[in-house]
Amino acid sequence: MFDVAIIGAGVVGGMIARKLSGYDLSICLVEKESDVAMGATKANSAIIHAGFDAVPGSLKAKLNVRGSVMMETVARELGVKYRRNGSMVLAFNDEEKVTLETLLERGEKNGVEGLRIIDSDELHQLEPRIADEVKYALLAPTGAIICPYELAIAAVGNAMDNGCELKTEFNVKSISDKGDHYLISDGKNEISARFVVNCAGVHSDDIAALVGDSSFTVTPRRGEYMLVDKEFGCVVDHTLFRVPSKMGKGILVSPTVDGNLLLGPTSEDIEDKSDVSTTASGLDTILTSVYETIKNPPSRSVITSFCGLRSTPDTGDFVINIPADRFVNAAGIESPGLSSSPAIAEYVAELLCDAGLVMEKKENYNPIREPSHKFREMSPEEKNRFIAENPAYGRYICRCEEVSEGEIISAIHTNPPARDLDAVKRRTRSGMGRCQGGFCSPSIVSILSRELGIPFEKVTKNGEGSIINFERTK
Repeated sequence: MFDVAIIGAGVVGGMIARKLSGYDLSICLVEKESDVAMGATKANSAIIHAGFDAVPGSLKAKLNVRGSVMMETVARELGVKYRRNGSMVLAFNDEEKVTLETLLERGEKNGVEGLRIIDSDELHQLEPRIADEVKYALLAPTGAIICPYELAIAAVGNAMDNGCELKTEFNVKSISDKGDHYLISDGKNEISARFVVNCAGVHSDDIAALVGDSSFTVTPRRGEYMLVDKEFGCVVDHTLFRVPSKMGKGILVSPTVDGNLLLGPTSEDIEDKSDVSTTASGLDTILTSVYETIKNPPSRSVITSFCGLRSTPDTGDFVINIPADRFVNAAGIESPGLSSSPAIAEYVAELLCDAGLVMEKKENYNPIREPSHKFREMSPEEKNRFIAENPAYGRYICRCEEVSEGEIISAIHTNPPARDLDAVKRRTRSGMGRCQGGFCSPSIVSILSRELGIPFEKVTKNGEGSIINFERTK
């Protein structure tokens, strides 16, 4: 019997698990995929929004601004890269400037610090590659960038180090209220928990319906992206947005904390909650917008494209409430969900306390997690000392991203453990470089086979059914 079961191991579920692991509670985090951070968390814009876009008084506004303030400390504690690079919303004419003034007013009401509208001369001094046609920009100095899936992995890992249990490949099919606890089943296995938190992303309305809550629906909103080689990661310094529309914040141009350049996303409401395919028309839409935004965009240096699904609720705001006894929704968490995630965790903890969960602080709680990339950031002297202690760190497996065998082994044996090729990729960046895993993948499969004690051909790309090698030929 667990005190709390959290359904969905994305960044929101991970942050809630980490928050609750600071109390004397038994916690179980369940995830339907083979690894954590497999939904919207692994494919979004990686932006910590300042908080000027949300309607004043909404949960989005309150939690975005609070989460943005918290994020730098959270990232430092979890050993995750974070950079406050600032953001700009670009206006091409006086009509769009009116929208900037509305956003400025909203931001000031929401408590965002440092917002101001700048003219063409100043914005082109700050960002020389912005197109000459851009006339104004709303400058938000508190905007930042982070790696969303690294943040989720670190949060879940820190929660596990503090006693939380993780169950992957647990696709919740039923939730039964037994009076003083819930019985949660995936059709094969069951867990019992006194309280349940619903963080199931695009499936959060389906999970809510299992306890009789049909007060909201979630529509998956497809967003396609393009990633540019690190050679062009310094094309812009700020995160550049276009004036937003009812479909979202528009197609952005942004550096990443790992040195690449990110372009996108598109915005399209669809019905299929599993469709993460990219399309020729979507990628064309991105390039058309980028060519309007910056001069000489490096479109020939795109190394990959990908797609994510945002959880768009019909309420227009986050759905964070208690629809049934001992059951909390953290549902419909679309943008700015990543930015809000630490504050959402605080808010959900308060709701659980209000619902009757006894929360006593854990004396030995440790909020600190070692950075996963510390080796590559060491000086040559430090690396040599490290290699002397563990020679595996002296063997590079992924040359594009300079990832050593030691880092891959560590990822396999560190909470939450990597169990397949993509899981290693998300933790170490192996396979994320220019060759996109063309050279390093066979070596990583061999390491996974050895460390997990399974046959080479049983190692998968991303869980059950994603076969890499069918059989040995010799």
